[in-house]
Amino acid sequence: MRKMMVLATSMLLALSTTLSYAQKVKGSDTCLPLVQKEAENYMKGNAKHSVTVIGGGSGVGISALIEGSTDIAMASRKMKFDEKKKINEAGKSCKEVTIAYDALAVIVNPKNPVKNLTREQLSDIFTGKISNWNQVGGPNMPIVTYSRETSSGTYEFFKSSVLKEKNYKSGIMSMPATGAVVQSVSQTPGAIGYVGLAYLNSKVKAVAVSYDNGKKYVEPTKENALNKTYPIVRPLYLYYTLNKKATVTPFIDYILSNEGQKIVSEIGYIELSK
Repeated sequence: MRKMMVLATSMLLALSTTLSYAQKVKGSDTCLPLVQKEAENYMKGNAKHSVTVIGGGSGVGISALIEGSTDIAMASRKMKFDEKKKINEAGKSCKEVTIAYDALAVIVNPKNPVKNLTREQLSDIFTGKISNWNQVGGPNMPIVTYSRETSSGTYEFFKSSVLKEKNYKSGIMSMPATGAVVQSVSQTPGAIGYVGLAYLNSKVKAVAVSYDNGKKYVEPTKENALNKTYPIVRPLYLYYTLNKKATVTPFIDYILSNEGQKIVSEIGYIELSK
């Protein structure tokens, strides 16, 4: 009997050493480059844990969380009341975790000479009141507006902060991913769009923005977000249901750790400690 107990104990120990966790993370394209890098580094130190990260938009991630097809939802906006209600109706409770902050940048084609825009001008452009760059000091060239899809948290945040809840213009070019916005703006001389800070590159030009009717224009940089002079800044979230807490907590704790927050800075977002 004792030999059998020893054998059983040995088998349990062997099983525990091979125990692995596979978790899915889905949602916000703004969070995507950050959480992908966090997962990559996390798995280097946790070989038995597998973390798969895909985008699609905040709404897509939260819907997947409600359906139970993802373990963690990434979001660049807060979960809505009706979304929380659906989770509660499924007999689950949800936890919200802020992992970083992001400055939302307005981008134009590098050939466009316009460098500054007020919030009011941006609102008029994206609602259709302004349709030519010569109306804001630029060349005689039609404005082509690019936006994220309605399921995107970035779409909703831009509507709230910049448009002040006015509706986007009809016929606006809705892109399925943030990378598609960058690519489209880089290839279209009259284009304008908006992206998270980590998506800025040399193929597009970020414009300085004024929220005080043109008295002061501020560029979208990490430094300006940190010193609170840049006005378009929002938190980034992870959501999970409490029944998955044991599985997802180690990865989330890693993101919140000093090492994880260092990655936040490296990617180009703003750490929580700041």
